[in-house]
Amino acid sequence: MNKDTNQNMALINAYRMDGLGNNFIIIDRRKNVLEISKDKIVSIANKKIAPFDQLITLEKEEKNTFPIKIYNPDGIEATACGNGARCVAYLIFQENKQKNISIKTKERVLGAEVVDKQNIKINMGKPKFGWEEVPLSESMDTKQVSIDLLEKEHVSGFCLNVGNPHIIFFVEDCSKIDIKKLGPKIENYRFFPERINVTFAQVLDKKNIKVNVWERGAGQTKACGTAACAVTVAASIKGLADKSLQIHFKEGNLQIDYKEEIFMAGPVSEVKKINLDI
Repeated sequence: MNKDTNQNMALINAYRMDGLGNNFIIIDRRKNVLEISKDKIVSIANKKIAPFDQLITLEKEEKNTFPIKIYNPDGIEATACGNGARCVAYLIFQENKQKNISIKTKERVLGAEVVDKQNIKINMGKPKFGWEEVPLSESMDTKQVSIDLLEKEHVSGFCLNVGNPHIIFFVEDCSKIDIKKLGPKIENYRFFPERINVTFAQVLDKKNIKVNVWERGAGQTKACGTAACAVTVAASIKGLADKSLQIHFKEGNLQIDYKEEIFMAGPVSEVKKINLDI
Protein backbone atom coordinates (compact mmCIF):
# COMPACT_ATOMS: atom_id res chain seq x y z
CA MET A 1 0.00 0.00 0.00
CA ASN A 2 1.45 3.35 -1.06
CA LYS A 3 0.50 6.73 0.26
CA ASP A 4 -0.21 9.51 -2.20
CA THR A 5 0.45 12.55 -0.02
CA ASN A 6 -0.67 15.04 -2.66
CA GLN A 7 -4.17 13.64 -2.83
CA ASN A 8 -4.19 12.25 0.71
CA MET A 9 -5.41 8.92 -0.67
CA ALA A 10 -4.29 5.34 -0.41
CA LEU A 11 -3.31 3.65 -3.67
CA ILE A 12 -4.17 0.00 -3.17
CA ASN A 13 -3.93 -3.14 -5.24
CA ALA A 14 -7.24 -4.81 -5.95
CA TYR A 15 -8.78 -7.27 -8.39
CA ARG A 16 -11.64 -7.15 -10.85
CA MET A 17 -13.61 -10.28 -11.65
CA ASP A 18 -17.07 -11.21 -12.82
CA GLY A 19 -19.39 -14.18 -12.96
CA LEU A 20 -21.59 -13.94 -16.08
CA GLY A 21 -21.34 -10.15 -16.04
CA ASN A 22 -21.95 -9.89 -12.28
CA ASN A 23 -19.06 -7.51 -11.52
CA PHE A 24 -16.88 -7.47 -8.41
CA ILE A 25 -13.99 -5.54 -6.97
CA ILE A 26 -12.00 -7.73 -4.57
CA ILE A 27 -9.70 -6.07 -2.03
CA ASP A 28 -7.17 -8.33 -0.27
CA ARG A 29 -7.00 -7.42 3.43
CA ARG A 30 -5.11 -10.51 4.57
CA LYS A 31 -1.86 -8.60 5.12
CA ASN A 32 -2.85 -4.93 5.17
CA VAL A 33 -6.01 -4.27 7.18
CA LEU A 34 -7.09 -1.21 5.24
CA GLU A 35 -10.13 0.60 6.57
CA ILE A 36 -13.04 0.39 4.12
CA SER A 37 -15.77 2.73 5.31
CA LYS A 38 -19.26 3.07 3.90
CA ASP A 39 -18.36 6.51 2.51
CA LYS A 40 -15.29 5.11 0.74
CA ILE A 41 -17.33 2.36 -0.90
CA VAL A 42 -19.94 4.87 -2.08
CA SER A 43 -17.13 7.11 -3.38
CA ILE A 44 -15.59 4.24 -5.39
CA ALA A 45 -19.02 3.39 -6.80
CA ASN A 46 -19.77 7.01 -7.74
CA LYS A 47 -16.46 7.46 -9.56
CA LYS A 48 -17.45 4.61 -11.92
CA ILE A 49 -13.78 4.06 -12.80
CA ALA A 50 -14.24 0.39 -11.93
CA PRO A 51 -18.01 -0.26 -11.86
CA PHE A 52 -19.10 -3.06 -9.54
CA ASP A 53 -22.20 -4.82 -8.31
CA GLN A 54 -20.46 -5.74 -5.06
CA LEU A 55 -17.17 -4.85 -3.41
CA ILE A 56 -15.65 -7.80 -1.56
CA THR A 57 -12.87 -7.76 1.02
CA LEU A 58 -10.81 -10.90 1.56
CA GLU A 59 -9.95 -11.16 5.25
CA LYS A 60 -7.21 -13.01 7.15
CA GLU A 61 -7.45 -16.80 6.85
CA GLU A 62 -8.99 -18.65 9.80
CA LYS A 63 -8.08 -22.36 10.08
CA ASN A 64 -8.00 -22.92 6.32
CA THR A 65 -11.22 -20.93 5.88
CA PHE A 66 -11.24 -17.65 3.95
CA PRO A 67 -13.58 -15.01 5.43
CA ILE A 68 -15.02 -12.38 3.10
CA LYS A 69 -17.09 -9.26 3.61
CA ILE A 70 -19.50 -8.17 0.89
CA TYR A 71 -20.67 -4.61 0.28
CA ASN A 72 -23.23 -3.20 -2.13
CA PRO A 73 -22.51 0.07 -3.99
CA ASP A 74 -24.57 1.92 -1.37
CA GLY A 75 -21.99 0.85 1.24
CA ILE A 76 -24.34 -1.52 3.10
CA GLU A 77 -22.88 -4.91 3.97
CA ALA A 78 -24.59 -7.88 2.31
CA THR A 79 -24.84 -11.31 3.91
CA ALA A 80 -24.17 -13.51 0.85
CA CYS A 81 -23.06 -13.41 -2.77
CA GLY A 82 -22.79 -16.70 -4.64
CA ASN A 83 -21.04 -15.41 -7.75
CA GLY A 84 -18.70 -13.31 -5.63
CA ALA A 85 -17.77 -16.29 -3.47
CA ARG A 86 -17.08 -18.31 -6.63
CA CYS A 87 -14.77 -15.55 -7.88
CA VAL A 88 -12.88 -15.45 -4.57
CA ALA A 89 -12.49 -19.24 -4.69
CA TYR A 90 -10.93 -18.98 -8.16
CA LEU A 91 -8.61 -16.19 -6.98
CA ILE A 92 -7.37 -18.39 -4.12
CA PHE A 93 -6.99 -21.35 -6.49
CA GLN A 94 -4.79 -19.18 -8.74
CA GLU A 95 -2.54 -18.53 -5.75
CA ASN A 96 -2.05 -22.02 -4.37
CA LYS A 97 -3.83 -24.50 -6.71
CA GLN A 98 -6.11 -25.48 -3.80
CA LYS A 99 -9.17 -27.05 -5.47
CA ASN A 100 -11.43 -27.27 -2.40
CA ILE A 101 -11.88 -23.97 -0.59
CA SER A 102 -14.05 -22.85 2.32
CA ILE A 103 -15.42 -19.30 2.03
CA LYS A 104 -16.91 -17.74 5.16
CA THR A 105 -19.58 -15.07 4.64
CA LYS A 106 -21.40 -13.14 7.34
CA GLU A 107 -24.20 -15.71 7.35
CA ARG A 108 -22.62 -19.12 6.59
CA VAL A 109 -19.55 -21.08 5.43
CA LEU A 110 -19.64 -22.07 1.74
CA GLY A 111 -17.68 -24.99 0.36
CA ALA A 112 -16.25 -24.25 -3.09
CA GLU A 113 -14.68 -26.59 -5.63
CA VAL A 114 -12.71 -25.86 -8.79
CA VAL A 115 -14.36 -28.24 -11.29
CA ASP A 116 -12.16 -27.28 -14.22
CA LYS A 117 -10.59 -24.13 -15.65
CA GLN A 118 -12.75 -21.19 -14.55
CA ASN A 119 -15.72 -23.43 -13.71
CA ILE A 120 -16.39 -23.10 -9.99
CA LYS A 121 -18.99 -25.03 -7.99
CA ILE A 122 -20.17 -23.87 -4.59
CA ASN A 123 -22.39 -25.32 -1.87
CA MET A 124 -24.72 -22.49 -0.85
CA GLY A 125 -26.22 -24.43 2.06
CA LYS A 126 -29.86 -24.89 3.00
CA PRO A 127 -32.63 -22.39 2.18
CA LYS A 128 -34.72 -20.89 4.98
CA PHE A 129 -38.46 -20.40 4.70
CA GLY A 130 -39.72 -19.04 8.05
CA TRP A 131 -41.09 -15.51 7.97
CA GLU A 132 -38.64 -14.52 10.73
CA GLU A 133 -35.77 -16.09 8.75
CA VAL A 134 -36.40 -14.25 5.46
CA PRO A 135 -37.04 -11.87 7.34
CA LEU A 136 -40.53 -10.41 6.93
CA SER A 137 -42.01 -7.72 9.14
CA GLU A 138 -44.96 -9.88 10.23
CA SER A 139 -46.16 -13.47 10.19
CA MET A 140 -47.45 -14.63 6.80
CA ASP A 141 -47.20 -17.51 4.33
CA THR A 142 -43.79 -16.92 2.73
CA LYS A 143 -44.80 -18.94 -0.35
CA GLN A 144 -47.60 -16.49 -1.17
CA VAL A 145 -46.67 -12.91 -0.36
CA SER A 146 -49.00 -10.42 -2.02
CA ILE A 147 -47.82 -6.86 -2.48
CA ASP A 148 -50.62 -4.37 -3.06
CA LEU A 149 -48.77 -2.29 -5.66
CA LEU A 150 -48.42 -5.44 -7.80
CA GLU A 151 -51.70 -7.29 -7.29
CA LYS A 152 -53.28 -6.08 -10.53
CA GLU A 153 -50.30 -7.15 -12.64
CA HIS A 154 -48.65 -10.17 -11.02
CA VAL A 155 -49.39 -13.17 -8.86
CA SER A 156 -48.02 -13.33 -5.33
CA GLY A 157 -44.30 -13.72 -4.70
CA PHE A 158 -42.38 -16.57 -3.08
CA CYS A 159 -40.04 -15.39 -0.28
CA LEU A 160 -37.05 -17.29 1.09
CA ASN A 161 -33.54 -16.77 2.42
CA VAL A 162 -30.56 -18.39 0.70
CA GLY A 163 -27.95 -16.46 2.67
CA ASN A 164 -29.81 -13.25 1.86
CA PRO A 165 -33.52 -12.47 1.37
CA HIS A 166 -35.26 -12.98 -1.99
CA ILE A 167 -38.73 -12.68 -3.46
CA ILE A 168 -39.53 -14.51 -6.70
CA PHE A 169 -42.39 -13.73 -9.10
CA PHE A 170 -43.11 -16.23 -11.88
CA VAL A 171 -44.30 -14.46 -15.03
CA GLU A 172 -44.95 -15.27 -18.71
CA ASP A 173 -42.20 -12.99 -20.05
CA CYS A 174 -39.62 -11.63 -17.62
CA SER A 175 -38.01 -9.41 -20.28
CA LYS A 176 -41.17 -7.30 -20.46
CA ILE A 177 -40.99 -6.40 -16.77
CA ASP A 178 -39.90 -2.82 -16.09
CA ILE A 179 -37.63 -3.91 -13.27
CA LYS A 180 -36.00 -0.49 -12.91
CA LYS A 181 -39.43 0.83 -11.94
CA LEU A 182 -40.75 -2.09 -9.89
CA GLY A 183 -37.45 -3.31 -8.39
CA PRO A 184 -36.81 -0.45 -5.95
CA LYS A 185 -40.47 -0.31 -4.91
CA ILE A 186 -40.49 -3.99 -3.98
CA GLU A 187 -36.98 -3.90 -2.47
CA ASN A 188 -38.08 -1.23 -0.02
CA TYR A 189 -41.65 -2.46 0.58
CA ARG A 190 -42.89 -2.42 4.17
CA PHE A 191 -42.87 -6.23 4.49
CA PHE A 192 -39.06 -6.34 4.20
CA PRO A 193 -37.21 -4.82 7.20
CA GLU A 194 -33.79 -5.67 5.67
CA ARG A 195 -34.96 -4.88 2.12
CA ILE A 196 -35.04 -7.74 -0.40
CA ASN A 197 -33.65 -9.00 -3.71
CA VAL A 198 -36.30 -9.14 -6.44
CA THR A 199 -36.49 -11.63 -9.32
CA PHE A 200 -39.03 -12.05 -12.11
CA ALA A 201 -38.64 -15.59 -13.46
CA GLN A 202 -39.88 -17.10 -16.71
CA VAL A 203 -40.13 -20.91 -16.87
CA LEU A 204 -38.94 -22.04 -20.32
CA ASP A 205 -39.36 -25.73 -19.54
CA LYS A 206 -38.76 -28.13 -16.64
CA LYS A 207 -34.99 -27.72 -16.96
CA ASN A 208 -34.59 -24.04 -17.91
CA ILE A 209 -35.66 -20.73 -16.39
CA LYS A 210 -34.88 -17.21 -17.58
CA VAL A 211 -34.63 -14.40 -15.03
CA ASN A 212 -34.66 -10.62 -14.64
CA VAL A 213 -33.00 -9.59 -11.37
CA TRP A 214 -32.97 -6.52 -9.13
CA GLU A 215 -30.43 -6.69 -6.30
CA ARG A 216 -30.98 -4.72 -3.12
CA GLY A 217 -28.45 -1.91 -2.89
CA ALA A 218 -27.10 -2.58 -6.40
CA GLY A 219 -30.04 -2.32 -8.79
CA GLN A 220 -30.52 -4.31 -11.98
CA THR A 221 -27.69 -6.79 -12.48
CA LYS A 222 -26.66 -9.01 -15.39
CA ALA A 223 -26.45 -12.01 -13.06
CA CYS A 224 -27.01 -12.97 -9.43
CA GLY A 225 -25.99 -16.31 -7.98
CA THR A 226 -28.23 -16.26 -4.92
CA ALA A 227 -31.19 -15.28 -7.13
CA ALA A 228 -30.51 -18.34 -9.30
CA CYS A 229 -30.54 -20.49 -6.16
CA ALA A 230 -33.74 -18.90 -4.85
CA VAL A 231 -35.52 -19.33 -8.21
CA THR A 232 -34.59 -23.02 -8.39
CA VAL A 233 -35.88 -23.71 -4.88
CA ALA A 234 -39.12 -21.77 -5.42
CA ALA A 235 -39.79 -23.33 -8.84
CA SER A 236 -39.24 -26.87 -7.59
CA ILE A 237 -41.46 -26.42 -4.53
CA LYS A 238 -44.22 -24.91 -6.68
CA GLY A 239 -43.92 -27.83 -9.11
CA LEU A 240 -42.98 -25.55 -12.01
CA ALA A 241 -39.59 -27.14 -12.72
CA ASP A 242 -37.14 -29.84 -11.67
CA LYS A 243 -34.63 -29.54 -8.84
CA SER A 244 -31.76 -29.49 -11.34
CA LEU A 245 -31.94 -26.38 -13.52
CA GLN A 246 -30.13 -24.08 -15.89
CA ILE A 247 -30.82 -20.48 -14.88
CA HIS A 248 -30.43 -18.16 -17.87
CA PHE A 249 -28.86 -14.70 -17.56
CA LYS A 250 -27.94 -12.23 -20.28
CA GLU A 251 -24.35 -13.46 -20.57
CA GLY A 252 -24.71 -17.16 -19.81
CA ASN A 253 -26.15 -19.78 -17.48
CA LEU A 254 -25.68 -21.12 -13.98
CA GLN A 255 -26.32 -24.78 -13.17
CA ILE A 256 -28.27 -25.11 -9.91
CA ASP A 257 -28.94 -28.42 -8.15
CA TYR A 258 -31.27 -28.37 -5.16
CA LYS A 259 -31.19 -31.32 -2.81
CA GLU A 260 -31.36 -30.47 0.89
CA GLU A 261 -28.59 -28.01 0.11
CA ILE A 262 -28.17 -25.84 -2.98
CA PHE A 263 -25.22 -26.36 -5.33
CA MET A 264 -24.32 -23.73 -7.90
CA ALA A 265 -21.79 -24.14 -10.73
CA GLY A 266 -20.72 -21.89 -13.56
CA PRO A 267 -17.93 -19.85 -15.14
CA VAL A 268 -15.95 -16.96 -13.69
CA SER A 269 -13.66 -14.52 -15.46
CA GLU A 270 -9.91 -14.40 -15.26
CA VAL A 271 -8.44 -12.27 -12.47
CA LYS A 272 -7.54 -8.71 -13.47
CA LYS A 273 -5.29 -6.63 -11.21
CA ILE A 274 -6.28 -2.98 -10.80
CA ASN A 275 -5.22 -0.03 -8.68
CA LEU A 276 -7.75 1.91 -6.62
CA ASP A 277 -7.39 5.33 -5.04
CA ILE A 278 -9.45 5.41 -1.87
